[in-house]
Amino acid sequence: MKKLIQFVLQNRLLVMAFFAVILGAGYSSYKQLPIDAFPDVSPNLVQVFTTTEGLAPEEVEKYVTYPVEVAMNGLPNLEKIRSVSNFGLSIVNIYFEDGTDIYFARQLVNERIQEARKQIPAGFGEPEMGPISTGMGLILFYYLDDETGKYSLEELRTIQDWLVKFHLQTVPGVTEVLGIGGYEKQYQVVVDPFSLLRYDITIQDVIEKVKSNNLNVGAQFLEKNSEEFIIRSVGLASGIEDIENIILKSESGTPVFLKQVAEVKIGGAIRRGLQTRNGIGEVISGMVVKLYGTNSSTVIGKVESKMKEINSILPEGVKIIPYYEQKTLVEACVKTMSNALLQGILLVVLILFVFMGSIRPSIVVAASIPFSALFAMIGMNYFNISANLMSFGGLAIAIGMMVDGSIVIIENIDRILRDKSNNESKITLISQAFMEVIRPVSFAIIIVIIVFLPLFTLQGVEGKTFRPLAYTIALAMFGSLLYAMIISPVLSSFLLQKPKAESTTKENWILQFLDRMYKPVITYFVHHRQVGAWLAGSLVVLGLLLFSQLGSEFTPKLNEGSIVVRVTMAPSISLSESKNTTLIIERRLMQIPEITSVVSRIGRGEVGAHADPVNNAEMYVLLKDKSEWLKGMSQEDLESKIRAELENVPGVLINITQPIAMTIDELLEGIRAELAIKLFGDDLEILKTKADEIADVIREIKGADDVQVDQVLGTPQLLISINRQAIARYGINILDIQEVIHAAVGGETAGEIFEGNRRFDILVRFAPEYRNTAEAISNIVIQSPDGVNIPLSELVNIEELVGPRQITRENNQRFITVQCNVSGRDIGSFVKEGQEAIDKNIQLPPGYLATWGGQFRLQQEANKRLAVVIPLTLIVIFLLLFSSFNSLKNSLLILLNIPLALVGGVVGLWITGQNLSVPSSVGFIALFGIALGNGMVLLAYMNQLLEKGSSIIEASIMGARLRLRPVLMTAMTTALGLMPLLFATGTGSEVQRPLATVVVGGLITSTVLTLLVLPAFYKYFAENPAETISN
Repeated sequence: MKKLIQFVLQNRLLVMAFFAVILGAGYSSYKQLPIDAFPDVSPNLVQVFTTTEGLAPEEVEKYVTYPVEVAMNGLPNLEKIRSVSNFGLSIVNIYFEDGTDIYFARQLVNERIQEARKQIPAGFGEPEMGPISTGMGLILFYYLDDETGKYSLEELRTIQDWLVKFHLQTVPGVTEVLGIGGYEKQYQVVVDPFSLLRYDITIQDVIEKVKSNNLNVGAQFLEKNSEEFIIRSVGLASGIEDIENIILKSESGTPVFLKQVAEVKIGGAIRRGLQTRNGIGEVISGMVVKLYGTNSSTVIGKVESKMKEINSILPEGVKIIPYYEQKTLVEACVKTMSNALLQGILLVVLILFVFMGSIRPSIVVAASIPFSALFAMIGMNYFNISANLMSFGGLAIAIGMMVDGSIVIIENIDRILRDKSNNESKITLISQAFMEVIRPVSFAIIIVIIVFLPLFTLQGVEGKTFRPLAYTIALAMFGSLLYAMIISPVLSSFLLQKPKAESTTKENWILQFLDRMYKPVITYFVHHRQVGAWLAGSLVVLGLLLFSQLGSEFTPKLNEGSIVVRVTMAPSISLSESKNTTLIIERRLMQIPEITSVVSRIGRGEVGAHADPVNNAEMYVLLKDKSEWLKGMSQEDLESKIRAELENVPGVLINITQPIAMTIDELLEGIRAELAIKLFGDDLEILKTKADEIADVIREIKGADDVQVDQVLGTPQLLISINRQAIARYGINILDIQEVIHAAVGGETAGEIFEGNRRFDILVRFAPEYRNTAEAISNIVIQSPDGVNIPLSELVNIEELVGPRQITRENNQRFITVQCNVSGRDIGSFVKEGQEAIDKNIQLPPGYLATWGGQFRLQQEANKRLAVVIPLTLIVIFLLLFSSFNSLKNSLLILLNIPLALVGGVVGLWITGQNLSVPSSVGFIALFGIALGNGMVLLAYMNQLLEKGSSIIEASIMGARLRLRPVLMTAMTTALGLMPLLFATGTGSEVQRPLATVVVGGLITSTVLTLLVLPAFYKYFAENPAETISN
């Protein structure tokens, strides 16, 4: 250290150049940082979607989902497989361990998909991977607003699919744009079955003729007059007239045209979802999905710029209106943290001026804040950490700690320079003062850095959430260490002055007052050590009593500023009736004054993001600015108001959540609520019965809201069973019947019509009146090989029954979910009471298993990791203390700070009514380092006094009095630096508040220990000076 201080003070110009370079590079890095709301906590997963034409859930599970699941088993780094089989759609989520490269994972999945395709029967769909994105990839939702009212839903959907989507997909960072609402344009061949009979034509003949009369071919080229002519044979149909004039057959030289047996028209494709707005009617909407690894704010900014361009080329009166974007949340989170940073800096600087009593030393100490913060920016840029709620939160937490090392060094330099008995040069005195305290200061800062290193071992959601915070604190503290060791002595040599011989140095009146108050107290404690022991013991007992009263949760609920109301209707409901119910609910919501708009998605749109059936609606509730709400109303109050408004709507279940929280919950746990009970088993009937019983039990528990059971059953089905004996009599194959049913009832695509680059399907299907009832279907005619026309009713049995609505599986096992939200209490106690009630009242059959998921599972996993991480942290701290003091006794004395610091944290949580959570656990880990710093500095100085010949009592009292100013300053700067986070109310403050509460509370009790109990106990833990010197 001596060589370091000599080098620094001899090369002051070089050091100042280094100081300027760090500030410049840090500012440049800050300007380059990407901005996010908070870290992306989405799991590492690849989604496989398979669209099937009209297959029921049980058939989708058997023929599509199961082969895909089996193909994916055994992949490297595979964590689990979860799937949903819906009507006409299979979704398989393949989860990989954290750290697996997503492109490597997609490559593995793509290879296995080829195997799965071989096992899926022909015509049952082609499995495809979903967008290259994450759960937070849905960054912007918009709808098309037709101010003129002259465009149909079909025309607006065409604008969305072929103009808006086409342009938005060219934006860098956008991986997909998914549309929903309106009708996809389609050329429909509406067949009259009686006309088919009249001309002795089957529907399969119609399909074949349409396919055969709609194609172009190339015929290479020919040479003519030394030139090449490319040969093109054009036969593509270009519109309705071309399709109508397709010849189906010829009778006695007279052609039978398609228009004689069918009506050709433009219509809308079959849809499984739509979008509504404000209770008025349907709108056409789109969702922008960002590419994995790209920055939300950057991509949203580019999308918004592109939208301005697109608006200028849209038809007159049609505009793109964004209704949800993450940018608003991003800005709100960054604003909250930025305000906390600025307020923290002001409070810290104020404390410095008050305690230092002079502007020059205050400036030297305060300069460590920009240096450390900008040094952290360089590290964030290097490690690709975005500016988000957690990374900026780390800086806000570190604001007060950044100055701790500099405070101790500058305070000591300032004190020694003021001492007139010192006649050496200023440089010599600075060097001497620096050497007195640099060892404990540097070890204290290193300990703070090291206590945050275990956070890097956290996995899953908590790891992804708090790693950026650990990075920024560690980087900022390392920057503060560089400043304290290299920059502060040089700045002191420029700014601090020795008082002139004739001048009188006045002690700061605040310090004089504090010293007068502190001297008799510390003298009493040193002479009556049992009082210190009683005080410490009482605080520990208090902490243990209050600890048992604290609730537990994973993380506090983050208010995103938007609300999603999920509405679940009867499983048998039609899309049109779902729309009517949704519009009624929207109109009710619009009567609440705090709500500005409601946009709802019913069912699913283009495959790639959502897979909801038509009885589910997701309502995005857009809110006014908080300043316009009723005075004193919170988001929880508003949610209660929404529940009260909707509780008497018949036939619906309500679940209130938030956009990002909902998406993350769904991807992590397969639910869209805070808590879930998963019931595993084989029989859907038994699963549903037992899940209903569990739901009834959970509803009785205090705090349970939005309790819902997965609707796995209740979808009406029309089952057509082929009579094999009957078809044998007529020599008809099953395939013949299935092809007719598929084409006549469901419709079959028979080619495409190209309009420039746009392409639209040609769908052949019976007219609605010949396929919309069981009776109409039974009258469909099947032609036998010998030309006899037989009604379908003679060949099949048709019956109505109730079947599954959807089938969910995890790791090859079926399961059903009971989900709920918890309000007014902590999740930990709710689950404990719920488990006891279920064990008491529910008897599960053999082979059936119930597990708790959602926030509770995440909390349990985090607790397991912390149970390992925290003891390891304490061991590392002890080893560092021992290496610093080379004394077991000294190390144990300083470690006594930790229990009292923890007590303060517990008391802080109890007073403010907060729960134990991952953020508060991180706060306790931070306390390990923060609370020890002052004790190390004080103990090191008392050891120095002891070595110089002072008695134990003199060393205890004098050491404590001389270190009163730096101890109070470091404690108050750290605490006041956190005060803005403690009282912040902006978006994101909920997550940081428990951490700030724990650290501030712990600082209060640990400072009391450092200033009162530690000097009192010093006699029992001091080493013999002679022994120390000889060592």
